[in-house]
Amino acid sequence: MPIPLIIKGITEGLSSVPYIYEVLKAVPWLLLIVALKYYFGGARNGSERAMHSKVVMVTGGTSGIGASVVHELASRGAQIILLTQHSQSDIFLIDYIEDLRNSTGNQLIYAEQVDLSSLHSIRTFATKWIDNVPPRRLDMIILCANTAAPSSSKKKVTIDEIDEEWQINYLANFHLLSILSPALRVQPPHRDVRVIMTTCTSYIGAPKLDFSQLDAQITSLAPKQNTTRSANSRKANTKALTQSNKPKTFFNLSKLSLMIFANSFQKHLNAFKRPDGQPTSTRVILVDPGFSRTPGTRHWLTGGSLWGLLFYLFTWPFWWLVLKSPQQGAQSILFAAMEARFGRGEGGWMIKECSEVDFARKEITDEAIGKQLWELSEKQIEAKETEGAVKRALAKKEEELKENTQSQAQSTKSAASASGGAKEATAGSRRGRKGNKQ
Repeated sequence: MPIPLIIKGITEGLSSVPYIYEVLKAVPWLLLIVALKYYFGGARNGSERAMHSKVVMVTGGTSGIGASVVHELASRGAQIILLTQHSQSDIFLIDYIEDLRNSTGNQLIYAEQVDLSSLHSIRTFATKWIDNVPPRRLDMIILCANTAAPSSSKKKVTIDEIDEEWQINYLANFHLLSILSPALRVQPPHRDVRVIMTTCTSYIGAPKLDFSQLDAQITSLAPKQNTTRSANSRKANTKALTQSNKPKTFFNLSKLSLMIFANSFQKHLNAFKRPDGQPTSTRVILVDPGFSRTPGTRHWLTGGSLWGLLFYLFTWPFWWLVLKSPQQGAQSILFAAMEARFGRGEGGWMIKECSEVDFARKEITDEAIGKQLWELSEKQIEAKETEGAVKRALAKKEEELKENTQSQAQSTKSAASASGGAKEATAGSRRGRKGNKQ
């Protein structure tokens, strides 16, 4: 169709082609939109790496950027272990893994239940992993899971009564990697092991870390009363926490803290002296994937309300233009996972738009601040895990007491029933002889 029109326009003039002037007026605008879309789409990963036999552990791999990363790595033959809060028997997870296996032709895709909002769940999985003998192979850990609560929403706390953004974006990653550290250090020296953490440009706007204030903000979420307090007092405490003012910079602080920990964790790995005298084979890489149209971003933009959703739908062309797709957002993570030069050196790099960049905050490389943050994180985890263990013990005791009460009630009922039946049907009794005569 276009060829005859072009020939007609050349031979008979442009005016002979219907609506040609309207089309020519629209072409510059279309070219501008295409150029802007390409620019906002960011850089594309051009590196490749053999991923067959590689064992990759991923958090946040069922949606958004994480799902795109998982699909790309699985397509290249990597063995994927999804850490998800869903149970392995969850219908959604079963269908998701089945679809992923079919679309990538890779059957080595599995899932482990790890709820990042529960420190106990993280420890249960991680200790089971490192207790395996011989040590299991682990080539890569990609931490994509994060959460960003809308500014209009109320404060949310996790199962451990910690701010949701702080725990999922930072503390859960600290807890997971701290326990898995022996599994990373034990990998052979020739193996290229990478730990990739995703961050956000918002870390630049985070306020200066004040550990006394930060500790007060986090520990204020913990119950101050005795662990045996009544259910009403626990409910009142939770309600008070939910209605308290939410720090507007907690997301920024969590990302900044994650970057400080990444630098400290790399130094922690480098300081380990292997029995064979070889240097560590694990490198930590920070990645800023940019702003993408992920479910989390949409939730943040809409404010979690119907009016916000309506506003988002009306302004969708703008967000489509300036925000990356999940596939485009995954490019920098894929670059960090596949670029050959990141398999050498001491690690601790920052990647943005498929290129290495410098840190915008000097606190990230400050050893004193890193040590303080590490100690604060260990203190928080120890306190919350102790409290959680007490709660689980009390809950187990209450459940056992309830079962014993029900068992005793059932036994009493059975004994009474048996006793009543014996009086009515005893052979040779007067009632029985009377019944026989009749």
